[in-house]
Amino acid sequence: MAKPQIVTGLDIGTNTIKLLVAQKKGAEWEVLAYSQMPSFGLRRGAVVNVEETSKNVQSLISGVERDYDIKINSVFVNIGGSHLYVAPSDGLISVSRADHIISEEDIERVLQATRAINIPLNEEILDVFPNEFIIDDQKGIKQPLGLVGVRLEAKVILLCYFQSYFINLTQAVLNSKLQIDDIIPSPLAASKAVITPQQKEIGVALIDIGSATTSLAVFEEGDLIHLAIFPLGSANITNDIAIGLKTEVAIAEDIKKQYGSCSYVKSGKENKDQSKKKIEAIDKSYSVSFTKKSLVDIIEPRVSEIFELMQKELKKIGRQELLPGGVVLTGGGAKLPGIKDLAKQHLKLPCQIGIPRGILGLEKDPALATVTGLILGSSDFDNSQKDGIMSLPWEFIKKFNFNFKRMFRVFIP
Repeated sequence: MAKPQIVTGLDIGTNTIKLLVAQKKGAEWEVLAYSQMPSFGLRRGAVVNVEETSKNVQSLISGVERDYDIKINSVFVNIGGSHLYVAPSDGLISVSRADHIISEEDIERVLQATRAINIPLNEEILDVFPNEFIIDDQKGIKQPLGLVGVRLEAKVILLCYFQSYFINLTQAVLNSKLQIDDIIPSPLAASKAVITPQQKEIGVALIDIGSATTSLAVFEEGDLIHLAIFPLGSANITNDIAIGLKTEVAIAEDIKKQYGSCSYVKSGKENKDQSKKKIEAIDKSYSVSFTKKSLVDIIEPRVSEIFELMQKELKKIGRQELLPGGVVLTGGGAKLPGIKDLAKQHLKLPCQIGIPRGILGLEKDPALATVTGLILGSSDFDNSQKDGIMSLPWEFIKKFNFNFKRMFRVFIP
């Protein structure tokens, strides 16, 4: 009998680090261990303090190994932050073979040609996502291998990143005495856990509302067609509450989780009998009084701002109100009551909360989408190709250029 496959996902977020260990028995995944702890050393989703982040990861790993009596040697880890972005590009080549049959080499050459764009010196192209191939002006081709033509063109989107943040992330994990199986952009990992292949085929948008960033990933005909990450998230809502109620951020976060909502249902009883809610501060030294309506009046404008940004981005790519698969909301910010209706109101599309699926024994929490996706995507990872820890960051990056290309195909059907 085959030994169960055991995989670890490490979701390093601005506010929280999550660690999920799961094993695959047959066709099903089940949880072996899960833990999380507050995150320090990140700003807007990017690692800015390697030592602090590494210390937190080590502490989390040690706790899980001790509490669950397991040994963790390697992880699938996410990369996030508004430094990730996509850029459209295209490439054109002449088919090399005398019989004009398009080969793997031709496809690789045309995809390489799409990389010939000008980007800042401190940025790199992480991967190329083909959207369409064109053979002798014949458009809409998804797989050109074996077809006949003289001229092959590719239209793609390039996923780019800020080099320093990537090195910081990899170094923080490597310094924790862990090997890295692969590094996956957070929105792509989350999409694996909450979006179906059918939704990706007909057209769908993922909106992942994290602590410090909100990610938008748009899929159509099974392909990623757009990705954008904005430096705005649920922490901004907390800060607004702290300012509006003149209280501490920690207390504002507690108020948001217990009483926060994006909508206010008016009724006589609500206005008269429940107009004030007295919240005891975390340290019990004083209390905060507010009406439910006043809290909604603080939260709703900020959430509306997030959806207005998403609507503008969809309009930029010509997908405003044109996604039959609708919108899937996930991330910790998606837990706010009333957020689904507010999203429908602003985006004019069907909307649902993205609950991670595919792993038995896991809590139904949209905040777990990314770490769940890291596990689910590992099914297509060839363990025989795993690389060990590299001592130099630039050697590590060169080595992982190949692994990125292989792994991202898992997340784009």
